[in-house]
Amino acid sequence: EVQLVESGGGLVQAGGSLRLSCAASGFTFDDYVIVWFRQAPGKEREGVSCISSSDGRTYYADSVKGRFAISSDNAKNTVYLQMNSLKPADTAVYFCAARASRVCRYYNMAYWGEGTLVTVSS
Repeated sequence: EVQLVESGGGLVQAGGSLRLSCAASGFTFDDYVIVWFRQAPGKEREGVSCISSSDGRTYYADSVKGRFAISSDNAKNTVYLQMNSLKPADTAVYFCAARASRVCRYYNMAYWGEGTLVTVSS
């Protein structure tokens, strides 16, 4: 059974930090890239960050570059998204997803988690 489970969301004040986790199971971690998306109310889902566990390459949306950091603990089949200097505009449901590739792209996801809510207050 393939499963992606996000955790770590919550309420934080602007300028604060959160670390999201994406625990993966049921597939070969090294054969996939893990992608973080977010969706705010009334907005389209957007790609936030991606990591290729096979080679460690990382990618970030311009809106979060310099504030967020993605990392992977391959032994735990877990990907993290460290979010610093949070802004109210970061408020969204954050999803992790797996793409059956070793190349990061924000399309053609094979598996999705159910999301974790991040709320950033002013």
